[in-house]
Amino acid sequence: MSLRQMEYLVAVVAEESFTRAAEALNVTQSALSHQIKALEREVGGPLLERRPRGIGLTPMGRAFLPHAELAVRSAGQARRAAKAAAGAAGGELHIATLHALAVGVLPSVFARWRREYPQVLLNLHEYATTEELRDHMERGVADVAVGPRPDDWHGPVVPLGQEEIMLVTSADDPLAARPQPVRLTELADRVWVRCALEPVVQGQRWLDWVCERSGFAPRTGVWTEHSSTAVRMAVAGVGLVAAPPHLARDVTGAAVVAVDPPWRREQTAYSRVELTGIAATFVRIGQELAFPDTAQSRTSSATG
Repeated sequence: MSLRQMEYLVAVVAEESFTRAAEALNVTQSALSHQIKALEREVGGPLLERRPRGIGLTPMGRAFLPHAELAVRSAGQARRAAKAAAGAAGGELHIATLHALAVGVLPSVFARWRREYPQVLLNLHEYATTEELRDHMERGVADVAVGPRPDDWHGPVVPLGQEEIMLVTSADDPLAARPQPVRLTELADRVWVRCALEPVVQGQRWLDWVCERSGFAPRTGVWTEHSSTAVRMAVAGVGLVAAPPHLARDVTGAAVVAVDPPWRREQTAYSRVELTGIAATFVRIGQELAFPDTAQSRTSSATG
């Protein structure tokens, strides 16, 4: 069983066609088919089946594919790490993160990277939830992930800083006129807009956790998939949103209100393997730029 055979299988599954996979891999279709058949002989059964609308996986193929994908991605990471350690010009770095962080704190990091390392291509992979992000990192999609600290992660985890969480509401909300931060206990009767990106703390969704510590359960009015949608719902008057203030920066009519005591959520960089070369350099730049106001406070996790 060879890495090339696994690469061929992954390509056929992705393209759902031997013809398109052969074109993508720049090999003949006969060579591709020969390697797939050799792989099937070695594993002891068919991995692919022809269907009316393309190529699909057999039950054996579905069991085999995740491991093949991980092997192929790990090989790509190994090549990139070796080039970086050797100081080779060029190359690429794959970064995985949540959409809210991609549009919020990472642009400044990417901008500095492009100024200082223009020869290295950055590939950004965005996910809606922390569970998706962790799952894809375990499968080897990227070299570095940027997101909340993952539970029971077996690779390196580097704190980047504390992301401040504030209340976002409409400008005509009475809270918007308050000169002082709002205490959470004052919000027991308010309705909230919740987002799937909300992290889990000690087995509970983050807002449930902090509100429980203040003696009440939040009244959820709307669940959304994306934080940017949740913010716009709040500005329209649907309910309050707990979110990083940068998400409301360009939303007309948005008001951002501080909470007493302040809410902060730890963000980290993590990887499956030791952070070396350009991956380590990217993390260092992230520590300097992503959360500059809290860069020296890297030890506590989300608190209320």
